[in-house]
Amino acid sequence: MSALRSYVGGEWQRPADDGTPVLDAVTGAEVARVSSAGIDMAAALEHGRRRGGPALGELTFHQRAALLKSLASYLREHREELYALSASTGATRADAKFDVDGGIGALFAYSSKGRRELPAGSVQLDGPVEPLGKGGTFVAQHVLTPLRGVAVQINAFNFPVWGPLEKFAPAFLAGVPSLIKPATPTAYLTHRLVELMVDSELLPEAAVQLVCGGAGDLLDHVTDQDLVSFTGSAATGQRLRAHATIAANSVRFNAEADSLNCSILGPDATPGTAEFDLFVDQLVTEMTVKAGQKCTAIRRALVPAERMDEVVDAARERLREVVVGNPAAEGVRMGALAGTEQREEVRRSLKALLEAGTLVHGDPDRFEVADADAERGAFLPPLLLRCDDPDLPQPHEVEAFGPVSTLLGYEGTAHAVELARRGRGSLVGSVVSADTDFTRDVVLGAASRHGRMLVLNDDNAGENTGHGSPLPALVHGGPGRAGGGEELGGVRGVQHHMQRTAVQADPATLTAITGQWVPGAPRTETEQHPFRKHLEDLRVGDTVVAGPRTITDEDVAHFADFTGDTFYAHTDEQAARENPFFDGRVAHGYLVVSFAAGLFVHPDPGPVLANYGLENLRFLTPTYPGDSITVTMTAKQITPRVNADHGEVRWDVDVTNGDGDSVAKYDVLTLVAKRTGDRA
Repeated sequence: MSALRSYVGGEWQRPADDGTPVLDAVTGAEVARVSSAGIDMAAALEHGRRRGGPALGELTFHQRAALLKSLASYLREHREELYALSASTGATRADAKFDVDGGIGALFAYSSKGRRELPAGSVQLDGPVEPLGKGGTFVAQHVLTPLRGVAVQINAFNFPVWGPLEKFAPAFLAGVPSLIKPATPTAYLTHRLVELMVDSELLPEAAVQLVCGGAGDLLDHVTDQDLVSFTGSAATGQRLRAHATIAANSVRFNAEADSLNCSILGPDATPGTAEFDLFVDQLVTEMTVKAGQKCTAIRRALVPAERMDEVVDAARERLREVVVGNPAAEGVRMGALAGTEQREEVRRSLKALLEAGTLVHGDPDRFEVADADAERGAFLPPLLLRCDDPDLPQPHEVEAFGPVSTLLGYEGTAHAVELARRGRGSLVGSVVSADTDFTRDVVLGAASRHGRMLVLNDDNAGENTGHGSPLPALVHGGPGRAGGGEELGGVRGVQHHMQRTAVQADPATLTAITGQWVPGAPRTETEQHPFRKHLEDLRVGDTVVAGPRTITDEDVAHFADFTGDTFYAHTDEQAARENPFFDGRVAHGYLVVSFAAGLFVHPDPGPVLANYGLENLRFLTPTYPGDSITVTMTAKQITPRVNADHGEVRWDVDVTNGDGDSVAKYDVLTLVAKRTGDRA
């Protein structure tokens, strides 16, 4: 059997040797060989930097987001093939869907976030403009631009599809090419994934590369512009973090490591309550999905000490229903571990855990397997332990990365928090309780050692995503033992691949750099009203000045009567004067905004399709009857929408009184048609 090829330098390359055999987790038969012998790691990184970075840099955030959506759709058409291949990893069909659909879902999620939350260009702004001088001629803006390197992604064996895609998506959206290094036991599945990505012909040159086999001298060649993301054991993560080149070049390093995640049953959750059943169901699910090979699985189940026997009985009843065996066999709920080496590692960890507890369900040496050979395949049954002394160290220090969990009893809220924190850093913890006081105390008490906290009760049970499901919109990582990193996290995950730079300049130069109009930069008043311009014809800085309009007593009285807003400051002269902010009766702020709109709009049908909101509204100076207002409206940001015949224009609006003082400032958002109806 030939060894898997690596995809580097724009071509598929076979290794220089026969490689290491990789076995089917169910049958023990050889399914692939893996080696990176002969792969020039330095050249692969340089190819990504020289080809991949510039190719991605030619695209905007929105264009890259559109490609992610197209790639997700393409992979979805081939997911049955990926499901079938997943069976050799020991995954049931449900496990395979969890992995494959989760990864494809991450692509869709990042595509959506890119189009909704990132600008149309390639520079992201971070925070408001910072004034640096009184005259407004010297200002600053924090900008985010992509690093000019490669995102090196070293993945774990347990999620050979989701793992690579959840790292690839934010890197690609940021404009940084990826080099994927899968774990050997399931490399053949990641290999097929990358083959599909390349075959799609959707990705720019060198946007993705693949190295199958060992990392070799890969990390010797990373620079300050590269990034390294690692998922795996805490020990390996610590070793990689201390790599001489990573340390010397201050390479951004993100680790998602194994962690002793906990789930806590609230004292209110007694047998017969929805929360009690939710806790037990969640525990069994986390023990059996992917055969417990999830870095987010529940390793420590914390229950009120007086509920221990009841929880044991309920969990055992549900675990007896779990059929272990060949994922292809009917009725099998839990498949094999990724390989026999992993099975033996779990047995070694279990031996350590048994020094502190006893097995209340399962026997690692005697168990039934459906339609498979228990020894040739990497099978274990679900193994539930009970530890009656929760202060013993083993449950809080030893992780058996398989279908293993330990029940521990706690005495009161403070003790539950203490035990949760003894994991010394976890990816996720959960609290199953309808008692909001208990939940609040536990979440706030344990949060500093957790990347995520799930609160589960009967109110949210129908929509909750489960203890162990990372979501693209939320950070996925944890402090301490869990690695100290944050994968995913929506736009935060994108920004991890970018450099934040404070740019100090005059407003005109800052506008040119950022592509967004900055107050103090030149405005352009044209003969043609900006609302008569199609999207392609508008320019940042296009301005309309309209007014003045005098606000009368009758206007204020009519607005109060018509809207029902009879707040005393608008209707009672004496009461308004007694207000420390006013010198008498004032016009409604929304009256000012309404009159401003009447000044700047153009009445005829045209390119402006809709006003869909305003943001950052502030009323700065009271407007009194007799005051005249003028509005200055400037095109601040122009965002074409990919695959649509319109785009978004953000307008800076400054409403001033006769003295030139700003009475209101805000942004107006409009949808503007493209001149040609071009959907590009």
